[in-house]
This record gives sequence, C-alpha cells and structure tokens, in this order.
Amino acid sequence: QVQLTESGGGLVQAGGSLRLSCAASGRTFSSYAMGWFRQAPGKEREFVAAISLTGRTTNYADSVKGRFTISRDNAKNTVYLQMDSLKPEDTAVYYCARCLYGSSLYTGRNDYNSWGQGTQVTVSS
Repeated sequence: QVQLTESGGGLVQAGGSLRLSCAASGRTFSSYAMGWFRQAPGKEREFVAAISLTGRTTNYADSVKGRFTISRDNAKNTVYLQMDSLKPEDTAVYYCARCLYGSSLYTGRNDYNSWGQGTQVTVSS
C-alpha cells in the first residue's frame, strides 16, 4: 500500500500563492495517475486536478482552471499543486490521491484508492 504525505499548506491572503507537495512511498509511483482533491467544512470532498502517469496530460475542475497547476516529478515520487490567485472559497483541506488508472481523465473519488492525510489551506479575504 502506498503512503502519501502532503505538505505546503498554510494561511495566505486572497490573491496569494501556495505550492502543495505530495511525496509517495514505494516503487509504483510512475505507474499511476495522481490527483488532488479538497474538502471544505460541511461540504463533500471534490476533485481539483489530476495528472497522467507520464505527466503529459492534466485535468482541472472548472473552479480552479487557469489558477492552479498540477505537475509531477517521477524521479522524486512527488506530485505538486501550484495554486495562484487564491480566493477565500479555495479554503479547504487538500488531499493528494493515487488513481487506479494511468489517465488524467478520472475525477471521481472512487477512481482513487490511496489518500494522504490532508493539508489545510486557508485563504483570508
């Protein structure tokens, strides 16, 4: 079972930036797509972004398109989420997850079978 550890969350003012990292254990990191999800208080966990196993293709939720960028470094077993132009509505716990498949097309929670513990992102207005 892969272990995923997120880092990089924190408190930032609206319009600011944060970069989240997710380090994965094991030797199979480059065999699967990876994704980021978020969960705000009282809301369901929602898809944010995904990246294919090679890193060549990405997929974003409409709410973050043009502001967030997902990337990965397979040599370092790490996936990143660069978040720019942050808004108060981006406040949530952010989770990285390993997809069951290699494509970035999958956006459902059931398409992912390993999850990190989450990192809090708070955007003040």
